[in-house]
Amino acid sequence: MKRFSCVIFDLDGTVSQTNELIYATFNHVIGKYLRKVFTQQQIVATFGPPEEIAIERLVGKEQLKAAMSDFYRFYEEHHDEMATIHAGIPELLRSLKGKGVRIGMFTGKGRKSTITTLEKFGVLKYFDKIVTGSDVQNHKPSPDGIRLILDAFKIAPEEALMVGDAVADVTAARESGVAIASVLWDSYGKAEVLRLGVTDTFHDVREFSSWLLPMAGKQGAGVL
Repeated sequence: MKRFSCVIFDLDGTVSQTNELIYATFNHVIGKYLRKVFTQQQIVATFGPPEEIAIERLVGKEQLKAAMSDFYRFYEEHHDEMATIHAGIPELLRSLKGKGVRIGMFTGKGRKSTITTLEKFGVLKYFDKIVTGSDVQNHKPSPDGIRLILDAFKIAPEEALMVGDAVADVTAARESGVAIASVLWDSYGKAEVLRLGVTDTFHDVREFSSWLLPMAGKQGAGVL
């Protein structure tokens, strides 16, 4: 059995259920600056780079500072009513930490909104290294964020598992040489992920935790 000394989580759709909040926040800014309302599909099409780049592309550089101030204000003020952490995730993070596993996060989300979400859910303390879309030049599906985490922990790709809900997570994991677990309990791209033929796919946190925890440990990669 393979063992993982490092687990790297995506945020939106994996750790947190934040899609409603993200859509509403984008449309708050789009409505104010462009006098438009975007569909969910139009908003999803902006994903990849962090929100500050997506918003700049929408409103232009001159309005970016004001638009991002509005973005972050709305995001924080509506977080408690529109976002939740998936049941079982805090317990999973605590169990991994107890096993001496290094816990990373690689998200395309910007750093400010990432930290806001992790702080509000009380799980920031579990993450040893956080790489956001604000921290890399090449965003998902580039594997650069995963490689930064591996370098920080000084571990080989074989010791790490990427946990994510999107096609970009699968691509980044495969290009970096780490294992991938596709979690589909809140994926907006579930059908696309399933078409990639990922071996380890999970539809609820309990199922995923039962699979992962026996393989998690600070001993590193190896066969038991």
